[in-house]
Amino acid sequence: MPQIPEKIHELTVGQLAARSGAAVSALHFYESKGLISSRRTPGNQRRYSRDTLRRVAFIRAAQRVGIPLATIREALAELPEERTPTRDDWARLSEAWRSELDERIQQLNRLRDHLTDCIGCGCLSLDTCVLSNPDDAFGERRGTGSRLLVEHRGGPRRPGGR
Repeated sequence: MPQIPEKIHELTVGQLAARSGAAVSALHFYESKGLISSRRTPGNQRRYSRDTLRRVAFIRAAQRVGIPLATIREALAELPEERTPTRDDWARLSEAWRSELDERIQQLNRLRDHLTDCIGCGCLSLDTCVLSNPDDAFGERRGTGSRLLVEHRGGPRRPGGR
């Protein structure tokens, strides 16, 4: 990992990428989403404060555990004066995110169990398979199978013009 002298208080995007492990394109994306910020030099080059390293580490850690960027942005916006997240901030925020992650884990477990049931059955029956056509309200009313809905000026029309 490249060392940056302590006397340098701002980093170029390349230095930030090298130190954080994030791609330059990811850093530009984070900036476009308001997760990090930079200032522009007279030559229009980006310069990031050194504390941006900690913000990028925070963002990447949250992403690794499945937290959406919108949620991360909201969490960072709660910090006073856009300061760098601390260990206490991480503890508080990760506790709040825990229930959301637990719900996702339960949902993934249900999906895995349905997949196991489907593999065991092997039929992929459109009548009973929860994987091939989940929540098929139209199929419950009209029977299973594909339908062609033709668009016309008044909305969808059934085949045959009816």
